[in-house]
Amino acid sequence: MKNYEIAVLPGDGIGKEVVPVALKVLDTIADLHGGLKFKFKDFPWSCDYYLEHGKMMPDDGLNILKDFHAVFLGAVGNPAHVPDHVSLWGLLIKIRREFQQSINIRPAKFFKGLKSPLVNPNDFDLIVVRENSEGEYSEAGGRIHQGEDEIAVQNAIFTRKGTERAMRYAFELAKQRRGHVTSATKSNGIVHSMPFWDEVFKEVKKNYPDIQTASYHIDALSAFFVTRPQIFDVIVASNLFGDILTDIGGAIMGSIGIAPAANININGKYPSMFEPVHGSAPDIYGKGIANPIGQIWTAKMMLDHFGERELGKQLLNVVEDVTNDGIKTCDIGGTSSTVEVADAICSRLKEI
Repeated sequence: MKNYEIAVLPGDGIGKEVVPVALKVLDTIADLHGGLKFKFKDFPWSCDYYLEHGKMMPDDGLNILKDFHAVFLGAVGNPAHVPDHVSLWGLLIKIRREFQQSINIRPAKFFKGLKSPLVNPNDFDLIVVRENSEGEYSEAGGRIHQGEDEIAVQNAIFTRKGTERAMRYAFELAKQRRGHVTSATKSNGIVHSMPFWDEVFKEVKKNYPDIQTASYHIDALSAFFVTRPQIFDVIVASNLFGDILTDIGGAIMGSIGIAPAANININGKYPSMFEPVHGSAPDIYGKGIANPIGQIWTAKMMLDHFGERELGKQLLNVVEDVTNDGIKTCDIGGTSSTVEVADAICSRLKEI
């Protein structure tokens, strides 16, 4: 029996609605397949927790989470009451950084039952490997002076270790997929970090002679995501570039509400964390119309991480079939509720 202990952080807004139904889907899978069991433990750490306690999680929060097999996160944010930089750096980014979740992966594909805004989506199927611990989102920098003399300095930090780690992960992932890695760069405009990025990419690819490669500047690459996404397999990008590309990926699928993400710890010292790309959407919270697919696809990525790839593939196929049959929430053209979509997925799983 494989037992997986999962720390569950529904967080804020629609996270509280989509996480419970995603857990129901995971329980359904476990019930249908002997030898697999999930044990979920909920933690109420969120903006509501912050308003009550003055912090997004208790002081020993990371110590509490570190022995779980994974962290399953819903959404973080309630900007009307807690500034985004407080909520994100107090919970989501704190977990990412201190649990050494140095890789962020986000897939995008032509999704059955979803109308892509692209005229000819050509069944694109790609995945972005984003360096998740440094780069443009490093904390180095500061502000000095006031008035018209005020200066803001933001330093981007690129280490060889962090850059190589992301690139090797991308190449290894490409070996499991279609054997192609694209590098996102901007070495014609960013004169230090991006030429360094290009040099490391050339060095790493020497170890993978069977993998085809390409390198595009981020502005052209962003355009190609819209005009010909079908040419891409695995894309490796810095923290900022990966963030931008994956939002475009959600857009060309037809909704960022279905996009999943995984924050991967690759040394096994701490758990990885799985979260949908969408935010907390406080404007629709409580209406029962939040799209659960992003959270359920995130559960699929967690299954993949545990080595349960066939179950993950089966789950995503069922989600697409349900969507293709018109059982979907209003944000993607349907009339079903959050619970109705999840129940339909559970029912289809039981029919297999």
